[in-house]
Amino acid sequence: MIAGLILAVSAAQQPVSAWPGLDRATHVLVPQARGFALDGRWDPIEVEGVKAEVLLLEGAATTTLEILVRNHSDRPAEAVILLPVPDGAAVHSFLFEGSGAEPSARLLPREEARRLYREIVNRVLDPALLEFAGHNLIQTSVFPVPPRGTQRLRLSYEHLQEMDGARYDYQLPRSESWDARVPWEIAVRIRARSPIAGVYSPTHDLVTEKTDSTSWLVRVAASSAADPGPFRLSTLLQREGVAATLFAYPDPAIGGGYFLLMAGTPATLGEARARIRREVILVLDRSGSMAGEKLDQARAAALQVIEGLADGEAFNVVDYSTNVERFAPAPVIKNRDTVLAARAYLAALRPNGGTNLHDALVEALRQPAAGAGFLPLVLFLTDGLPTVGRTAPSAITAAVEQGNPQQRRIFTFGVGADVNVPLLDRIADLTRASASYVLPREDVEVRVAQVFQRLYGPVLAGPELRVLGADGAARTDRLHDLAPAALPDLFEGDPLILLGKYRGEEPLNLRLDGSFLGEARSFSFQFALDRATTRNAFVPRLWAGRRIAYLVDEIRQLNGGTPPDLSGPGIAGDPRFRELADEILRLSAEFGVLSEYTSFLATEGTDLGAWDSLLTACRGNLEDRAWRVRSGEAAVNQGVNFNEGKASARVKYRNEHLDDKLNRVEVEGVQQIQNRCFFKRGSEWVDGQLVREQAELAADFEIRFGSPEHFALLEELAAAGQAGLLSLPGDIRLVHNRKNYLVRAPQLPVR
Repeated sequence: MIAGLILAVSAAQQPVSAWPGLDRATHVLVPQARGFALDGRWDPIEVEGVKAEVLLLEGAATTTLEILVRNHSDRPAEAVILLPVPDGAAVHSFLFEGSGAEPSARLLPREEARRLYREIVNRVLDPALLEFAGHNLIQTSVFPVPPRGTQRLRLSYEHLQEMDGARYDYQLPRSESWDARVPWEIAVRIRARSPIAGVYSPTHDLVTEKTDSTSWLVRVAASSAADPGPFRLSTLLQREGVAATLFAYPDPAIGGGYFLLMAGTPATLGEARARIRREVILVLDRSGSMAGEKLDQARAAALQVIEGLADGEAFNVVDYSTNVERFAPAPVIKNRDTVLAARAYLAALRPNGGTNLHDALVEALRQPAAGAGFLPLVLFLTDGLPTVGRTAPSAITAAVEQGNPQQRRIFTFGVGADVNVPLLDRIADLTRASASYVLPREDVEVRVAQVFQRLYGPVLAGPELRVLGADGAARTDRLHDLAPAALPDLFEGDPLILLGKYRGEEPLNLRLDGSFLGEARSFSFQFALDRATTRNAFVPRLWAGRRIAYLVDEIRQLNGGTPPDLSGPGIAGDPRFRELADEILRLSAEFGVLSEYTSFLATEGTDLGAWDSLLTACRGNLEDRAWRVRSGEAAVNQGVNFNEGKASARVKYRNEHLDDKLNRVEVEGVQQIQNRCFFKRGSEWVDGQLVREQAELAADFEIRFGSPEHFALLEELAAAGQAGLLSLPGDIRLVHNRKNYLVRAPQLPVR
């Protein structure tokens, strides 16, 4: 969104406003959404793009916005900008191109800003203007926009970042509407006195560059440039060893709330990096179906991994078809001679036979360790279903669970669509690793390299998190429904993100144990929960996304993951299946986190008040897709969605996912605003809290836009930071203080 409203004004009107510059207003623009003409004669003024440059110096933040505005009319216009800003903001500078009055900008406190909003809303009759009703505002002086031309504005303001322990939080207010499509270029320079352990954004994908341990450049990735929602960035400063911070969202209904724990490793490890060495076993499928380009790419990927190891790290190669072979009886230390020998071994591989997946795994896991202090990793590639030896998924997963004495992490790679996707996902999950899928027309070598690059610089191996009581004894009643349930290893530059629920309000005393740079270490943290805030609404959403992914996988793994007899009865009568499906639907409706199984909630014509019908539809989708489909494109897409979901660390406003044809799609008709989601039905928006069993859709109160009752409700919501709930275009069915409200949309004049 653009962080504000742009108001065009004409000198022909008489003063009617108490705010300078607004008395001649003819247009209102909701940035990244749409513009409106007050007198019905003007074309809209639009924001074409925004560049945001941010400088963070410990707790101080300077934000500079360069805004490009276009006038589509044949007449010159004049404009004023209203910019919602964080508490404590101060105007630094305001400039625009061309001639005009001396440019100036002033800060409107929240109360004055609220009165200004009310005046504008009464004139424009547009709900979108309400989104920032609870913010402080910067109001600028009048500036010109030439006919059929553009104007470039540059405005800077300063404010203090919020601080929580070793974490600084920065926020750039922007619209959450998924109609917001204006691209933003956001660049943040961070300079700190202490080393930076990591940065995290729950709202946007980031690209980071480290100048040194105390100076980073962070950019919003091109893939997120048009994403809606406020831009949030947290900077975690380094303390000794592992640094950690907690984001908490209170929810009395669950007896506590939701949390996100972020842990970061040292910003610079220096020579200590070599103290944790990797032992990598590459398991390559050389069955007949790998003939040609796939085997060539697998060879190249294996060689790239081997050559990417540091001297002193260890490797081996296990290759399989009907039979299983190996490069060496045990992992060997990387040096010039072993690399040359491995190169010759890989070159001699020839494709033939079937796919003995079970025995290949057994051989990889039974190998002796290369020595003490190594982190044992397996990169397992296959392009087919198990056809030789023990082929039952339950037997293969049992071999992994019961025959892995070295606790090797198995990173699986499914090449093409003819793989058992739920099986590869489960193997990875059982071993604290991840699964990847090389889609048709993708390069095996590239995908393996991407995963292996993330495995650079092991810092904390085998992490275990415990909650301690006041007496130092472990407690199991404070945290639950963790995602992930088993923590992954921490690698350099790859922070840990753990989500879950907490009980109670007393501080959380946490201890993180593991092998830190090759030595057993413990790190203790205490987090006060009195800083929990509904402004952290991204936390329960992210938790729900991961939880749904876990529940879907539980359905895929029913009956030991054995492929069902498609001609036999379904699984709808299984109590476990029904319980899982019902919880998936409930979470999807409450949090607006939709998947290929629940996207029907956002489909026009779905009766959101018919809970039993919604359950039937959800169960049908899960049975037909998640349970019955094991291989093919319609299984691979589910595997990709599952792995993205279980590792999700940022809010996806557009609910994008891969469909069964491997196309990236977005789910429209659902809108996330602050801590709520709304489903669109015609011209009406329905609060997700109303989409549940025995929910009553009928309104307790019906109020009209612009009425005294409407502004009274707005005041209550704005006080809780939820004014945006009234910003949706159309009628709104809303739950507030356990009452159902129907807010009628404004009656706009015919243009």
